[in-house]
Amino acid sequence: MAHAKKKTGKRIAIVVGGGPAPGINGVISAATIEAANRGVEVVGIRDGFKWLAEGDAAHVEKLGIHNTSRIHHTGGSIIGISRANPTTSPERMRNTLKGLFGLGVGYVITVGGDGTMCLANKLEKAAGGKLRVAHVPKTIDNNILIPSYIPTFGYETARHIGTRLVQYLMEDAKTTGRWYFVVTMGRLTGHLALGIGKASGATLTVIPEEFGRGKVKLSKLVSKLEGAIIKRLVMGRTDGVAILAEGLTEKLDEEDLKELHDLERDEFGRLRLSEVDIGELLKERTMKALSEKGIGVRVIDKVIGYELRSAPPIPFDAKYTRELGYSAVKFLLNGGTGALITIQTGKMVPIDFSEMIDPVKDRARIRFVDVRTEAYEVADRYMIKLREDDLSDRKKLAALARAANMKPAEFKSYFSQAVY
Repeated sequence: MAHAKKKTGKRIAIVVGGGPAPGINGVISAATIEAANRGVEVVGIRDGFKWLAEGDAAHVEKLGIHNTSRIHHTGGSIIGISRANPTTSPERMRNTLKGLFGLGVGYVITVGGDGTMCLANKLEKAAGGKLRVAHVPKTIDNNILIPSYIPTFGYETARHIGTRLVQYLMEDAKTTGRWYFVVTMGRLTGHLALGIGKASGATLTVIPEEFGRGKVKLSKLVSKLEGAIIKRLVMGRTDGVAILAEGLTEKLDEEDLKELHDLERDEFGRLRLSEVDIGELLKERTMKALSEKGIGVRVIDKVIGYELRSAPPIPFDAKYTRELGYSAVKFLLNGGTGALITIQTGKMVPIDFSEMIDPVKDRARIRFVDVRTEAYEVADRYMIKLREDDLSDRKKLAALARAANMKPAEFKSYFSQAVY
């Protein structure tokens, strides 16, 4: 459980880390209003921890009801954001603490994802009881391990807007008779991709969790996409939209990527997988594989993500973030510290950082898509892709083989890796 400490300091500092997500201003607004109503001053730390870590405490903004009361329905962050990490050196942490103490700060609300949560935990420990810290979970990836699949704020808005964009692409695909491979943001996990795919009714969605714990061969991904396109052709359609989770890049077998000579390598000689354009790579390989079978198909690769992050929040996130911001202030001023703020069945439930962070790996515990649930099953059943019965039913297999200009046995052997 989160623990209480003796009251210290007069001000609350709000710091936003990581990448943007719809609803940040809602947290800032509600936290500021509640603090002001309790007679506590609030300062917004500009650009995350960037300036504080460098020893510069001048980049702050005094927040009050006058400049925050109507910002909860706006996108972006009125105090900026950054991925600056003060824990990378003792000096940067000392600078950060010195800056906060110099500003008269006794309470800190961090707003961010799993990385910022780990940072908040270290900040609270390094302060030695002089700061109370609460973290508000923000990420369109929806990968913070909150109980009962409660979403991180920003996810629902990102899914909503992403769904609308994919619906437009689906109409364009149908009109022009081509395919789109749409890559969505989602480091390691497929929550956003699956959410958009389900809501939009995309032809196919591919997420890293469906491949289990191990690596996946590039050829397996390609055959899965090929199979969907061929099956669609048998249905009389030349169009489709495949949603691809960005996290698939981390699942790729590096042996398959060695021929990509333009990729950068780290100090240990390992490929920087973040440099892989997964959409373009799969487009090129899939079109090449289909062309070798005599199938001509037009594929456009597109990434959606930045369009979603600073959008105005939908009503769900506008309401949700006000609850989170209010609760963070209530938690801190009532003596709490060292916890993630959640709203469960309408009530504030703080979860101690120790329950959220793996002590061995010193990283946040990540929430992955559970592919054993009906929530995933319904998404899977509505996708157009090769299945076991496509390869076992002689009539279906024959039709698919004809479309691919292959013999049935040859088709079955080649596409068996696409069925799992």
